[in-house]
Amino acid sequence: MPQFSNVAIVKAANIYFDGKVTSRTVLFSDGSKKTLGIMLPGDYEFNTDAKELMEILSGDLEIQLPGENWKKISGGQSFEVPAKSSFKLKIGKVTDYCCSYL
Repeated sequence: MPQFSNVAIVKAANIYFDGKVTSRTVLFSDGSKKTLGIMLPGDYEFNTDAKELMEILSGDLEIQLPGENWKKISGGQSFEVPAKSSFKLKIGKVTDYCCSYL
């Protein structure tokens, strides 16, 4: 879906890696949440609490999920990350993403 309706947005930004990764939290009436963000080129490692679905809206990156080899991902593709895990990203160019917490 290209837009969200009837949501609340947390005003404060989520800022990681000295501002190279930022996002805003979107809250839905059913209690679910997503983040919309931008990642600048660089290498990053993230930890998860909940299972996540990462939709790459634009950009190019490589991801290494737990126990897997590096995989290339481009705009229009998505991947899931298990709960209570970590994953590594190599961002090749500015990447726009939507993260859903499952």
